Amino acid sequence: MTESHLPDDTDDVVARVLASADSKAAGYSLFRSGSAQALQAESGPSHDDEGHDGVQQDREDRNALRRVPSLSTELEDVTEVEYRQLRLENVVLIGLYTHGTVADAENSMRELAALAETAGATVLDGLMQRRAKPDASTYLGKGKAEEVAGIVKAMGADTVIADTELAPSQRRALEDVVKVKVIDRTAVILDIFSQHAKSREGKAQVELAQLEYLLPRLRGWGDSMSRQAGGQVGGAGAGMGSRGPGETKIELDRRRIHTRMSRLRKQILEMKPAREAKRANRKRNAVPSVAIVGYTNAGKSSLLNRITRAGVLVDNSLFATLDATVRKSTTADGLLYTLTDTVGFVRNLPHQLVEAFRSTLEEVADANVIVHVVDGSHPDPASQLATVREVIAEVGAREIPEVVVFNKSDLISDDDGLVLRGLWPKGIFVSARTGEGIEELLATISDLLPRPSIRLELLIPYERGDLIAVLHDQGTVLSTEYAETGTRVTALVTDEIRALFEPFAVPPAVTG
Repeated sequence: MTESHLPDDTDDVVARVLASADSKAAGYSLFRSGSAQALQAESGPSHDDEGHDGVQQDREDRNALRRVPSLSTELEDVTEVEYRQLRLENVVLIGLYTHGTVADAENSMRELAALAETAGATVLDGLMQRRAKPDASTYLGKGKAEEVAGIVKAMGADTVIADTELAPSQRRALEDVVKVKVIDRTAVILDIFSQHAKSREGKAQVELAQLEYLLPRLRGWGDSMSRQAGGQVGGAGAGMGSRGPGETKIELDRRRIHTRMSRLRKQILEMKPAREAKRANRKRNAVPSVAIVGYTNAGKSSLLNRITRAGVLVDNSLFATLDATVRKSTTADGLLYTLTDTVGFVRNLPHQLVEAFRSTLEEVADANVIVHVVDGSHPDPASQLATVREVIAEVGAREIPEVVVFNKSDLISDDDGLVLRGLWPKGIFVSARTGEGIEELLATISDLLPRPSIRLELLIPYERGDLIAVLHDQGTVLSTEYAETGTRVTALVTDEIRALFEPFAVPPAVTG
């Protein structure tokens, strides 16, 4: 027998978890004090005084449009109209958990609320239930679904968001009960990605993921899905020799979606050579690469800005940046390498997005070092570690050296620091805001980067000063002497650039 209510001792917790959110994403607290936050509470400007986060006009543009209350054109009964576009306004959250603790379920619901806020919604209320397994028909069960319908009507909500990926049949059955749009966690994440994607490739990847998600979920009502009459067919019983009933509207939609998906796959494939050419150029020049990965809102872009002054958009929201950003940096001893800021991850990241962004995630698989950024102030850093490592393994990057970085150390208490040490003893505590721990992180990256190992004795003519510059940028110069016929250099080089210098190699005994 499934439970329709949580045990009495957790009623106050659920009420606290699902309290209404009256304030917005900047500096807001979704749930009452004492509970974990999905987004970091603002304590001041998101950029530091020295301007490491660069110019942030994109953030102002992103927040420029605001919803005008009481001007919604949504019909009260969703069955009266066929909806094509996801438009979040006032939402009610629903979720259930079949295993784990109440705290795990609370964190998941808070994260869903943060996702909804990032997508532009106002969270009005919610309901969380413990069940042995989801109901095959309405996800929550008939009685609980009717309770949600009452909440929706009382609160004036126009959308219900489920904290999971619903089957198409579950979504339809639940819509029939609550009489408003029902979407799931995957749809919200896809909507955020579509809002935040900037590059041509990023937009194509997101649209492809959206269409793959939409295809099995097409639905319409009434005449909009009726068959189209063809030729002499004027009504039922047209008789033999007619041209047939024609396609249904939903069949036309499916065909158009398949056509669009084929074009998008072709576009993404056409972008691949340019991306591979850039990557091959870095490999040919023996430039090591470092990929920054981590949970969304863990501070990856802030860390990149602190190290390289890249000026990448930084915002206290989920999936603020999606497009990979590559910047160059150098170690203390002069070795050049690249830093790549990748897309953030989240629990239950839609499979469609992992597949669509596989080209972007190739930067992780081809990196020499992975910097895994974890939000040290998050209530469940262990789940962040596990979630990101699952995706790292999925793209084939498990064997690459990994540096775990606990970011936001200025917000971590001593007790929480001990817990994090127990979670990953070799972790480095840094603060992208204050600069704490950055030097230690850079030293660790420097130690893990591949170093030139082939020793060459070279006599380079004075007119080939460009080769000297290559040695300093991509090799290690051990000694330099100036002879009558050229510059005598002892250096360590990589196998990739060895052929460039072999014509100038001389035996160690030759002095020039």
